Amino acid sequence: MSALALSVLLSLVSAVAYAGGAIVQEHVAVSDGQYAPLRRPGWWAAVALNGLGGLLHVAALAYGPLSVVQPLGALTIVFALPMAALCVGRKAGSTAWRGAVMATVGLAGLLSLVGSSDARSLDGSQQLGVFLATAGVVGALMAVGRAAHRRPAVRAMVLATASGTAFGISSVFTKTVAVDWTGGVTSALLPALAAIGVFAVAGLLLSQAAYRGAGLAAPLATLTVVNPVVAAAVGITMFGETFRYGTTGTALALGCGAVAAAGLVLLTAERVERARAEDVTPLPEPELLPARKPTAMALPDGVFLPSPLTEGVYGRAVRGDGGYDQDDAAPAAPAETSPPYYALYGAPYVPFPAVERGRVRVRS
Repeated sequence: MSALALSVLLSLVSAVAYAGGAIVQEHVAVSDGQYAPLRRPGWWAAVALNGLGGLLHVAALAYGPLSVVQPLGALTIVFALPMAALCVGRKAGSTAWRGAVMATVGLAGLLSLVGSSDARSLDGSQQLGVFLATAGVVGALMAVGRAAHRRPAVRAMVLATASGTAFGISSVFTKTVAVDWTGGVTSALLPALAAIGVFAVAGLLLSQAAYRGAGLAAPLATLTVVNPVVAAAVGITMFGETFRYGTTGTALALGCGAVAAAGLVLLTAERVERARAEDVTPLPEPELLPARKPTAMALPDGVFLPSPLTEGVYGRAVRGDGGYDQDDAAPAAPAETSPPYYALYGAPYVPFPAVERGRVRVRS
């Protein structure tokens, strides 16, 4: 196997390890809101997977060029979505897939356009300036994330940006140590090694917090994009690195950055819509009262309420002495049993005698 093929293989395995670590971190964050759940074995498994991914990434850089290894690291987002659906049952929607692919393509194109330069490192004053500036930026992002605690998606993106910034600057100090390494740890390397430890731990803890309540795709995509972009920005400004192909390469790099940013916007919008859908809970179904069968009301002796079946007799013509005409039949005697007594809207229904609509016969 050639050195280039081995570098590609190590880069792909590194991306899978990073994706697995992110999935485990998000799974732990759902059930535990701490920054560092030290008592959770799953969190230590995520730390081990992230460490393995970092070691494989460094090994890939030893066998292949940076222009090949760095873009392949962006495949972490693409690997994480199907792995999450397969391992923990978290399926991503079409919008999340489009956003992930756009972020991956834009990041890969951007990193492939960054040209190589001579090996350089940061001196003492530069290291102090980068450390203080990064600490200020990360602290400000943490404050913004704390203020946005009522919006989980925005909070996750801000914390993921802080995590990516910390990881990116950790890579810058790692490059400084690699350039200045002479076969042993010296006092000149201690500040850079301390900065690597501080920013690596901060990035890990911030990424753990970013996954809480925001899903997997949006925080992982943000972290994966911000990390190499910050490192490349420092490399261009302080290590003398440039984009390939001059002005054309710079324009293409800006276009790739816009594509990656659009992908992050899609991922964030998809997560916000899903959060809104989860917040809307359907109203409970109304409980229907069991229907009651109408029953007859018990009446005292001598009290008679007419039934709807016999109330027509009250519309007969009446003589002056109170009797009925000969052609009119006398009203039937009431039955011994109580007539039916129906309920209407919760109140008893009592039929009243019909009003005589015809003329009353009066005899002089």
